[in-house]
Amino acid sequence: MTVSFEIPEEFGRLLAPDDAALARAAMEALAVEGVRSGRLAPFQARCLLGIESVVEMNAILKAHGVLLDVTIRDVRADNDAVLAASAP
Repeated sequence: MTVSFEIPEEFGRLLAPDDAALARAAMEALAVEGVRSGRLAPFQARCLLGIESVVEMNAILKAHGVLLDVTIRDVRADNDAVLAASAP
């Protein structure tokens, strides 16, 4: 799905140094909000952002103030989902 929108260039430059960085920041914000609202699981947000590392995704969420109440069962389920998604 392609989504596009326009913002004034002066605000875009305050948010990111170039168009690619701005697009990435927008995608990251969308993924983080998806997790925050419960509409996306962290695994889905990782897939959306192309991130393989649970640690990297958790760092992004933490940087945006989203702290997860994660159990070992959650970690195992996430691991299983990653393995199933990467299986041939």
